[in-house]
Amino acid sequence: MAHPEISVVVTIFNEEGNIPPLLEAIYAALSSLSYELILVDDGSTDRSLEKMKALVNERTKILVFNKNYGQTTALAAGIDHSKGQYIVTMDGDLQNDPSDIPMMLEMAKKEDWDVVAGRRANRQDGFVLRKLPSKMANWLIRTTTKVYLSDYGCSLRIYKAQIAQNMGLYGELHRFIPVLARQEGARMTEVDVKHHPRIHGTSKYGLSRTFKVIADLILMLFFQKYFQRPIHIFGTLGLLSLALGVLVNFYLLVVKLMGGDIWGRPILLVGSILVLGGIQLITTGIVAEIIVRTYFESQDKKTYTVKATHQGGQEAS
Repeated sequence: MAHPEISVVVTIFNEEGNIPPLLEAIYAALSSLSYELILVDDGSTDRSLEKMKALVNERTKILVFNKNYGQTTALAAGIDHSKGQYIVTMDGDLQNDPSDIPMMLEMAKKEDWDVVAGRRANRQDGFVLRKLPSKMANWLIRTTTKVYLSDYGCSLRIYKAQIAQNMGLYGELHRFIPVLARQEGARMTEVDVKHHPRIHGTSKYGLSRTFKVIADLILMLFFQKYFQRPIHIFGTLGLLSLALGVLVNFYLLVVKLMGGDIWGRPILLVGSILVLGGIQLITTGIVAEIIVRTYFESQDKKTYTVKATHQGGQEAS
């Protein structure tokens, strides 16, 4: 099959009850488009894989993991195997509606957006366990990353292929995909999409993910601001700590020369910790700089992305 216009990546984990209506809805929504469908079975332990094999058409590829790796890894695998000009991601629980995909694709093409993100305008989830934590997480991510999307939890998004395939998905960073895309220079927008209550199966999300989201947010902020220059944060903190430690120790030296007793005073321990901590932070920054250079140079990666080139007024291929 020639390269399709869109690749639709759906992550599946124990969704056997949703597979038949999900595939029916996707095939109906995409019938007029040039597409491929990539289903990533993330180590399902029910009959999800069996049902997929029985119902898929010739445009569908199934990737089967040998165990459950998590949604981020499943998305990364689906994106890696995609051949479309645009890549669509969505969950396999049928709460996202595939009928929104043609509208989002047209919007991306017509206005040349790199990312069109879905926004669940009428979210069909419980308030206390799902909506409230999600609202708090969305506010926190928007405020700290300055990437102003309303709904980071909506998986239904469409990306230009070159953006999606350069994001580098690891761990559990799927909630922060818009931030990763912005780091690639992506122009993005949001659009209201339909959202349905879960009919079959149980949700894989809950309040237990709160601390993971906060930990990932700290990592995301580091990536966003200091990934290419880690010495700027470690060096700055290290020099500040070292300077404070030197001042404390100088004060103690003066006290000692004037005949005072400094042994056993807590401030002596504080001064020593500040000096040693400063040296350690500066050393960490230097090591991090070496690692970053190894990361880029060993794989011939660039620290920039060229969106397009023009020669003689014409865009070059």
